[in-house]
Amino acid sequence: MDATIIIDSLPSLLKATLMTIFLAAISIIIALVIGFFTAIVRIVKVRILNGIASAYVSIIRGTPLLVQIFVIYYGFPQIGIALDPISSGILALSLNAGAYLSESFRASILAVDNGQMEASMSMGMTYSQALLRIILPQSLRIAIPTLSNSFIVLIKDTSLVSVITVTELLQMSSLIIAKTFEPLTIYLVAAAIYWVLITFFTTILDKLETKTSKYLVRT
Repeated sequence: MDATIIIDSLPSLLKATLMTIFLAAISIIIALVIGFFTAIVRIVKVRILNGIASAYVSIIRGTPLLVQIFVIYYGFPQIGIALDPISSGILALSLNAGAYLSESFRASILAVDNGQMEASMSMGMTYSQALLRIILPQSLRIAIPTLSNSFIVLIKDTSLVSVITVTELLQMSSLIIAKTFEPLTIYLVAAAIYWVLITFFTTILDKLETKTSKYLVRT
């Protein structure tokens, strides 16, 4: 393993790591919004909207993320929707994560004792008020571990957008390998960066989960 190659490659790899973090951060924010509203639609059960939401979740969960990326980047232009690689990657990652998060949100909301909804409505609250003020705050504590795990998975999934030439960590690794002909060295360095990145965010999210859980229990 050539130390010189590692040293020379690190600046480019670290720069690409910032793109990886950017993709994951933007995608998880959009996915949270998609997942939340999809879960609410499926719980409220407005027939047409529920059918659309259920079909979306089924299609996304039933097809590989890589195929979804190809459909958005290569397929959408045929229907007049042309997106650049970064936008295509973010859209694919967001839709994919959103479908899984919607199931997490839905499960956490349904896990709250139904008696609390009945008690809230008996006190004069509407269904929407009870859902927003009573049920959702409690369901958040239940959902936090899953949400944290989804973000970690999303960081690793960003590597798939390299297939549409987004210069994130894996794509940059491939570009450097094409110049250095040192695949083992560069891929090991990339793997180490992923490991450090995921370990860092796992630690932060675990602490956030602990503090949030304590706060929710007190309140």
